[in-house]
Amino acid sequence: MGSLLLVEDDSSLRGTLSTFLELEGYAVEAVATTDEALDRLGSGAFPIVVSDIYLDRRTGLDVLNAARASNPSCAVILMTGRGSMETVMQATRDGAFDYIAKPFDLDRLLEIVKRAEASLKPAEEDDESLVEDLPETEMIGSSQAMVLLYQLVAKVAPTDATVLIEGETGTGKEMVARMIHSHSPRTAHPYLPVDCAAIAPSLLESELFGAMKGAYTGADRDRTGVFEAAHKGTVFLDEIGEIDHGFQLRLLRFLQERQVRPLGSNKSHQVDVRVLCATNKDIAQLVEEEKFREDLWFRINVFRISIPPLRERSGDILLLAHHFLKKYNSRYNLNARISEGAIKQMESYTWPGNVRQLQHMMERLTILAANGRIDETAVRAAIEATEPRDSASETLADAEAEQIRRVLAATSGNKSRAARILGIERKTLYRKLEKMGLA
Repeated sequence: MGSLLLVEDDSSLRGTLSTFLELEGYAVEAVATTDEALDRLGSGAFPIVVSDIYLDRRTGLDVLNAARASNPSCAVILMTGRGSMETVMQATRDGAFDYIAKPFDLDRLLEIVKRAEASLKPAEEDDESLVEDLPETEMIGSSQAMVLLYQLVAKVAPTDATVLIEGETGTGKEMVARMIHSHSPRTAHPYLPVDCAAIAPSLLESELFGAMKGAYTGADRDRTGVFEAAHKGTVFLDEIGEIDHGFQLRLLRFLQERQVRPLGSNKSHQVDVRVLCATNKDIAQLVEEEKFREDLWFRINVFRISIPPLRERSGDILLLAHHFLKKYNSRYNLNARISEGAIKQMESYTWPGNVRQLQHMMERLTILAANGRIDETAVRAAIEATEPRDSASETLADAEAEQIRRVLAATSGNKSRAARILGIERKTLYRKLEKMGLA
């Protein structure tokens, strides 16, 4: 184990922490003032520094800056009994490895110190070259199921066949649609996605077919529909199973004739557009229940592509995790790494939210790790924090609160951005902050 600089003005606590860490195998150099700390840091680089924040005329933030100046890879752990959110945010921005509030359990400090020590070790498994730079329209995976999917896309993309893309929420149905469009002769023309589940049935017809001025209340001008706007390109109808049964006949006629007649018009005109559909529902079951027209089902089911859930291709998690790590390291100017143990922890999880859930979790873990390492403990905590639980234990509640604090610090207090990274609604974040007394 390496050397460690401890900065604490309370002589009793300084002695306790120094003795405890030495018994755990660390070579501890303990000082009481910022002047002593800056002097030690000036004469030699310490891999780990543990410092109180409120010391004397200067603070632990000065110690942090000096430590990082003498050794950019130094892991600095800050302690305080009266810190504020602003202090935490400043410490995080300045590169603190972690922040611990007094009073704390000694084992809690030891766990943070060990994580800091692990973050300093080179990680042979952190090979970002595993993933080549890919455009946002490409999927990632080398499992047998994904190879089959790529083969299907390669065969159908050059054609004008209507494609039905099936898969659970978060598997990447729109990504497959974009792949088909980008590898088709229509790639230079518009690609327009429409979320059928997000548009009221009364508005979907005008959205797709357009409307003339005065066709309905509020139609103060002619409006071009998606099908016409995408002429010579591709329209992606997401969640096709959600469309109103009464509108299904109009859609069927369009797929057969490729003619558009806007609401309020008595004229139709031809459009050249390819239609891709997607669903997370069993359309055949909806047909049996008479909730979906059988003739429309036959019309859209010309060429079917089924995307496997992430739990059925866990061998792709290594590639996906490194891809998202590389992406968010670049976006946030970080240098986080991921351990082999963390990957194994991910591979053993069922991922109910599929690739989308993995992506959001990797963004959160990258920010929380900053320039350190993402280990299996961090992954386990992130999974536990996002899963529903019957009765929240104090341990999980504390982990969630700590995670919220760190994400807020990393986003400079931007609650909207923090909520997105945490994978929760902004109003949910506000409720949690109120419960934590941080609103």
